[in-house]
Amino acid sequence: MLNIAICDDEKKLRKDLRNLIAVQLELTGMDYAIQEFDCGESLLAACDAANQIDILFLDIEMPGAGGMTTAKMLRQSGRKMIIIFVTAYPDFVFQGYEVQAFHYILKPYEETKIREVLSKAIEEIHGREAQFYIVEQKSGTLRLPMDSICYFKSDRRTVNVVTVRENVIFYGKLDDVAAELPACFQRVHNRYLVNMRFVTKIETACCLCHEEEIPVSRAYRQDLAVAFAQMMLY
Repeated sequence: MLNIAICDDEKKLRKDLRNLIAVQLELTGMDYAIQEFDCGESLLAACDAANQIDILFLDIEMPGAGGMTTAKMLRQSGRKMIIIFVTAYPDFVFQGYEVQAFHYILKPYEETKIREVLSKAIEEIHGREAQFYIVEQKSGTLRLPMDSICYFKSDRRTVNVVTVRENVIFYGKLDDVAAELPACFQRVHNRYLVNMRFVTKIETACCLCHEEEIPVSRAYRQDLAVAFAQMMLY
């Protein structure tokens, strides 16, 4: 689900932008939701853990908390959404660097520009998602940064993800997990997948991964040795 927000004090411009975005997203077949806000204050009030915005189209000139002030407050609170500024004045564009603005769109809206910027934003999101491992649980969805995952361990019908900060358990098969991982993850045992970036030592029957001994079976010993040697080159 792609969550998009439009924050603009002009109702007609919000409606026009919403329609253009909806048409483009319908063509992609993506699931999406679009929220509208008429001021920075209402947007900030709605931004909590339960309301995750992926792409924000933010008008710079609004009564009260303007777009730039709102963007700064969002960044200060740790919000990582893509911010696309909307403005009638190109002079404001250069201020966007302070809040890591992704792009800007000038009013009045041009359909080709909307399509271009939206497509780039979606590509950026897909690139960010590739850096996370998604875990589906009954309590909700978790995004674990790939570079924080030390290893995966299977136990019957469940898989335990061991990261540098926590352990997460979910239902699944290690074979399916392996198919989703980047090349830095290596199978070392029927029950273990390790992140080679955390492997500091290999022995005949085990390897040291994040200061833990992980068993290595004969079938995977040679592949592990090759992967370890390759990691040493970088």
